[in-house]
Amino acid sequence: MRDAELIFKKYYPRLCAFAIDFLEDKEDAEDIVQDVFKVYLEKNNIISTDELAIKSFLYSSVKNACLNKFRHQKVKDKYCQVFAQEEESDSHGLDNIIHAEIVGSLYEAINELPKGCAIVIRMGYLEGLKNPQIAETLGISINTVKTQKQRGLTLLRQKLGETAILCLMLLS
Repeated sequence: MRDAELIFKKYYPRLCAFAIDFLEDKEDAEDIVQDVFKVYLEKNNIISTDELAIKSFLYSSVKNACLNKFRHQKVKDKYCQVFAQEEESDSHGLDNIIHAEIVGSLYEAINELPKGCAIVIRMGYLEGLKNPQIAETLGISINTVKTQKQRGLTLLRQKLGETAILCLMLLS
């Protein structure tokens, strides 16, 4: 056991410095070196007593452990990236569902309006036509278009509330 203690004292600082050069993290480096010494103590009866063989075993083991840590971190990073993309996609999908439901509710409510109001609301807010264009297309006066719009919005407000009306305004 005395030899193992001498080897530990001699190589621990060197191996930590070696591992830090790989990992750039002192705590991870120390953990790896300690794990390598644990394996060395478990296997020292099958490792040559030649100091060069021990040194080679220790440095190779630290290097391999550092590379394994890199590989593991790469897998973790890739998983986190995929997870973040899925989360973003889920969020975007949820936004799309909410938007579709709001639009669906608006269309249902518009379809329940009196025919004249429904046509003017659709043309003005969903198709984006201006009052003069609606008047010309329907062959009615601009004042009638304004009245139908006002009446339609009042009925929609009663049916759906202010939030839905704001959504309708944003759609146009």
